[in-house]
Amino acid sequence: MDEMARGARNGTAAGKAVPGTAPGMSPGGLPELMNTHEVATYVRLKERKIYDLVSRGLIPCTRVGGKWLFPRREIDAWLAEGVGGRPSAAGRAGSPPVIAGSHDPFLEWCATESGCGLALLGGGSLDGLDRLARGEALAAGIHVLDPASGTYNTPAIEERLGGLGVVAIAWAEREQGLVLPAGNPLGIAGLGDLAERGARLALRQPGSGAQILLEHLLDSAGIDPSRLATVGQAVRTEMEVGFAVLDGKADAGLAVAAVARRLRLGFLPLYSERFDLVMRRRDYFEPAMQALLDFARSPDALQRAAELGGYDVSSLGAVRYNAPD
Repeated sequence: MDEMARGARNGTAAGKAVPGTAPGMSPGGLPELMNTHEVATYVRLKERKIYDLVSRGLIPCTRVGGKWLFPRREIDAWLAEGVGGRPSAAGRAGSPPVIAGSHDPFLEWCATESGCGLALLGGGSLDGLDRLARGEALAAGIHVLDPASGTYNTPAIEERLGGLGVVAIAWAEREQGLVLPAGNPLGIAGLGDLAERGARLALRQPGSGAQILLEHLLDSAGIDPSRLATVGQAVRTEMEVGFAVLDGKADAGLAVAAVARRLRLGFLPLYSERFDLVMRRRDYFEPAMQALLDFARSPDALQRAAELGGYDVSSLGAVRYNAPD
């Protein structure tokens, strides 16, 4: 995986004092180099959040004599530009409280139970990135495999969001596979059996992470997609795949293990994938997003992830990608 979390950058010494001002102080009485408590008060965050930002390399700082110091002028520029923090309201049109992109059962549950106020707008991973680029969403949930490199999400982020100050925050590792009728009556044991046994396959829409993965898996197995029997129009969410199988409209479809368990269907695991939340650095600090991420690490949420099945949330909240300044 492409880890882009950066270490804290080294700051520079404070500039010369303004005439009539005590050395090391700004005209407004603020120190040119703030300590952790002072910068936390200045940007209206808790001190533990400041330490978190330092560890992720998301705030300007320097270490002197074993203590972290924060150059006030660099903090002002950081806030104004939205580089990881809360920008000033002037000149900023807030993003709507929406997470666009791919559907995820654990994300859906956390968004509801946390009371964070964020709505989910399904439509596929690439659609989510495009909506984020247009300012139509606070974040996008994505799981986009790049077949050329074998990596997840970073190539798609750089292609569609190049030049924007975004971060990708780890949500979960998910088990993707074929959702099958209970008891697997056709005896599907691999992708090759789909064509051999005439299984009707539910497809996802182009641009969805599941469809990109399916096309890659078929290509890797040397299976001609034209040999597959597909069902009607493409469906837009993981759960719709499950319902198509449950209702007997399809014999198989690619979705996460949690869908199969929730609907008591069969499941054939095929691939472990990475699901991230992508957002502008400034929006990472919005109360709604912080409420969601804090809740997702709670004991109740961890228990729910285990109950859903097919999730590894041990890295939830880690920075997977941090766009260059």
